[in-house]
Amino acid sequence: MANTATLEINGEKHELPLIKGTENEVGIDIKNLRSITNGVVTIDPGYKNTGSCESAITFLDGEKGILRYRGYSIEELAEKADFLEVAYLLIFGELPTHTQLDKFHTDIKAQSVVDEDLRKIVDAFPKSAHPMGVLASLTSALTAFNPSSVNVKSEEDMYKAIVKILGKFPVLVAWTFRKKNGLPLDYGDKNLGYVENILKMMFKQPNEEYKFNPIVVNALDKLLILHGDHEQNCSTSTVRIAGSSHVGLFASLSTGISALWGPLHGGANQAVLEMLEAINDDDGDTAKYMAKAKDKEDPFRLMGFGHRVYKNFDPRAKIIKKAADEILNDLGVEDPILNIAKALEEEALQDPYFVDRKLYPNVDFYSGIIYRAMGIPTDMFTVMFALGRLPGWISQWREMRLNNEPIGRPRQIYVGETLRPFKAIDKR
Repeated sequence: MANTATLEINGEKHELPLIKGTENEVGIDIKNLRSITNGVVTIDPGYKNTGSCESAITFLDGEKGILRYRGYSIEELAEKADFLEVAYLLIFGELPTHTQLDKFHTDIKAQSVVDEDLRKIVDAFPKSAHPMGVLASLTSALTAFNPSSVNVKSEEDMYKAIVKILGKFPVLVAWTFRKKNGLPLDYGDKNLGYVENILKMMFKQPNEEYKFNPIVVNALDKLLILHGDHEQNCSTSTVRIAGSSHVGLFASLSTGISALWGPLHGGANQAVLEMLEAINDDDGDTAKYMAKAKDKEDPFRLMGFGHRVYKNFDPRAKIIKKAADEILNDLGVEDPILNIAKALEEEALQDPYFVDRKLYPNVDFYSGIIYRAMGIPTDMFTVMFALGRLPGWISQWREMRLNNEPIGRPRQIYVGETLRPFKAIDKR
């Protein structure tokens, strides 16, 4: 393959270098395009065909249904690793040894106490506040209680900042949940594993002992792993572009939380449950809604099926489907909403319309089912997504800073008015 691409504009040819990734992805390097063409830029709304960086963290092939973290398949990681191991892998590039993992967990637990003044901020929010807004605000507020900026040239400073946010973020998630449910705020237990502690901080009642269900622990652990990173998506790109201005880690993460909030991104699993509730309110007739989904003239959209990146199947959905089945069977939840979800799943997997178009249930479909079965309210789903995506955001921010990437500054094609004279107000 040639190592350059030729671009011809108005009869003038320009040679642009090609960059080839380790998985044979090819990109045209256009960073000098404006200078060699006297101001010509590309236009790519949504950046669907634009690589913003070179990254060694996540490989994704949507056509083949492949997702890998640092070269490890998502299937193998979900089966053999726990969330904290995967977090370490994403951030530092290699799976940890026993010693490294123990130290990592110990250091995270040492940073799991949040300043008491943050409680006042939590108290100031009404119960009606959306949990994602609360979480973004609390994450940003951490900057006020940890004002020193991270020296990215110091591995020690970077490590301290990373374990600090990994220690405090689950507390903020749990506080957001407990505030909404009128429960006293909890700091958890240093004797527990990372995921077990998250569950206890969220669900422990003040007047009884919290008992762990290993199937619930396993399901949450897998969900967090599956959401760990997903290449240059909306929230990750937001974290990187915010961090490119050299704003601190906590502030960068808060921008990612805000980006994740949207229904086209992290809010997709919330949208799935809202759809299921709407179907339930309409007599639960799944066949009717499957017909609506197939009708091109009908605006109804079947949420949680298909994926904008995965054109064949979502590899994460295959993994989490088993956990969803296990948790529903174990908890024995009698819920008409979950019954509707199972009916939609069965119909979609058998209906030629959906099979031929590869519109299979995706990870958002199954994660919503699991969270509802666990007793997590719908508007907390995206908060749980953020909890899983945290190590991915950290790893992307760290990579961007260590690579000393330039500040993000997209260009545009101006389509507004050309120069025109100012009119006095009495002549307008």
